[in-house]
Amino acid sequence: MTIKASLDPKSLILSSWSANSTDPCNGSFEGIACSEFGQVVNISLQGKELTGKIPPEIGQLQSLSGLYLHFNKLHGVVPKEIANLIQLSDLYLNVNNLSGVIPPEVGNMSNLQVLQLCYNQLTGSIPNQLGGLKNLNVLALQVNQLTGAIPASLGDLEMLTRLDLSFNYLFGSIPVKLADAPKLQVLDIRNNTLSGNVPLALKRLNEGFQYGNNPNLCGIDFSSLKRCTVSSLNQNRPEPFGPGSNRLPKKDIPESANVQAIQKNQSRKSQTAVVVGVIALFVAVAVTGLFTFSWYHRQKQKIGGTLSSDRRLSTDEVKEVTRRSASPLISLEYSNGWDPLGKGRGGSAFSQEVFESFMFNLDEVESATQYFSEANLLGKSNFTAVYKGTLRDGSFVAIKCISKTSCKSDETEFLKGLKLLTSLKHENLLRLRGFCCSKGRGECFLIYDFVPNGNLLQYLDVKDGKGKVLDWPTRLSIIKGIARGSHYLQENKGGKPALVHRNISAEKVLVDQHYNPLLSDSGLHKLLADDIVFSTLKESAAMGYLAPEYTTTGRFTEKSDLYAFGMIIFQILSGRRRITQSNRQAAEMGRFEDFVDPNLCGNFVEAEAVQMAKVALLCTHESPNQRPNIEIVMQELNDLPPASSEC
Repeated sequence: MTIKASLDPKSLILSSWSANSTDPCNGSFEGIACSEFGQVVNISLQGKELTGKIPPEIGQLQSLSGLYLHFNKLHGVVPKEIANLIQLSDLYLNVNNLSGVIPPEVGNMSNLQVLQLCYNQLTGSIPNQLGGLKNLNVLALQVNQLTGAIPASLGDLEMLTRLDLSFNYLFGSIPVKLADAPKLQVLDIRNNTLSGNVPLALKRLNEGFQYGNNPNLCGIDFSSLKRCTVSSLNQNRPEPFGPGSNRLPKKDIPESANVQAIQKNQSRKSQTAVVVGVIALFVAVAVTGLFTFSWYHRQKQKIGGTLSSDRRLSTDEVKEVTRRSASPLISLEYSNGWDPLGKGRGGSAFSQEVFESFMFNLDEVESATQYFSEANLLGKSNFTAVYKGTLRDGSFVAIKCISKTSCKSDETEFLKGLKLLTSLKHENLLRLRGFCCSKGRGECFLIYDFVPNGNLLQYLDVKDGKGKVLDWPTRLSIIKGIARGSHYLQENKGGKPALVHRNISAEKVLVDQHYNPLLSDSGLHKLLADDIVFSTLKESAAMGYLAPEYTTTGRFTEKSDLYAFGMIIFQILSGRRRITQSNRQAAEMGRFEDFVDPNLCGNFVEAEAVQMAKVALLCTHESPNQRPNIEIVMQELNDLPPASSEC
């Protein structure tokens, strides 16, 4: 109960954890799993919007083997007492607001296999003691505020396969010892301030070695690295091996010193001192300027390149680097260099016909939105803004504005993404009318058909007559339409590759004037930087759309899309945004009063409700291997009679 009070201080989430219960292992405590001996071995509370802190008392659960607290809003420090969990194999604390240092005591957790601390606000250096985690497979520390050097001790991790240190403030060189880690497959050190020679042994990782945005790195046989020179090996930078290592020993007077030359030099001391003083002053000013510029650039880079959670565009820090403009998304960091549709670029990726049919110019976009008037703003997230617009032909459109900050940095990849978007044509996908990329504004605009009836979210949790209640036939029709759209995306034919949506949710399902569902943002991840795509997962997890296997694989598949679709079926059947375990159990047992929307007042077909519940349960099975293919789902849905206009 102490743990509950700390994790959920307002007692809004863990209501099933009751002080009156004599046994947390009786099945009533949400997220708790126990062994046959009545010991708590697993706590799974990911995506619950917990707002408290991790208490020191967590260390008293000596039998705990899995702790999953990721995708929440926890703050405070990682308590050192967590290291008392010597049986723990999986520790997921990623995507929270945790601060402070990584406790060195974590290095004593000998059974730890996965350590996920990424996407927090952790500071300090990476403890050398982590090199003692002999069973560690995955170490994810990306997108924090970590400083210092990469510990050479990480090279002692013989089981380590993936190490992600990207988007931090690490400096120094890459330890040679780390490059020799025998099972390492992925090393991501992007967006740090690392320097020096890159060990040649890392060449074996191929694309698994990511090192971009470390301008002071050098090496041979790496295509995008310059060769090392004396000037590129800065001897004054801190090194990861401790004082004095990797450096030449100093001698007071070389054995071959010329004594007469030394005596002659004494007479020039005063003259040399002046020159040296001037040079020293110049160097000091230059170094100060470089550090100031580097710090400023890193701050912008951090803001612009890692929009990972709620703390991004809403912070005062971002407001300081965002100029007043008609569009809220233009960052000072981006100037006129970005031109993905400039001459000589688009021709290789697009046909001339595509250019002519999809290209809009900036004047048309500005005119349609009345120069991005706040009155036309439909919504804004951390990385996009959507405006309602009226084209010159009188048709209504929705214009999604995406800053270059959020787009793929490789313009070729960005163009491929645009090409894919233009190829998606289906009655249950939101239609792309065109696009426009502004070099001067550093933004891209996607122009879609405007959908008048909003998204599916507004038809959920309808209470007291406030809002429209969808009738039963409409609900069935929407479920079938979403399935058809998903099936089309996963098909690999007609020149279109199979596509995983990655972010299916009630918010992404738009409802047109005939109450047909339209999947939006299909293929959008092909335009966005990877960290921006990741930033959307926090909300998806909180709403229950994120498939459980993602926490271990980090991959999206057709089966993860199917899981999200299953959750939407539950939402449509129940009329609720949040689906609980009791809703699922009611669906399994056929208790209609607990999984069918009471707003329907009994106006539904029980046989259809049973069939829909069956499909939803199959789609949301814990194991992806037990979920059906989308073709089987389509067959199950098609076996239902066509939805009629009468109940």
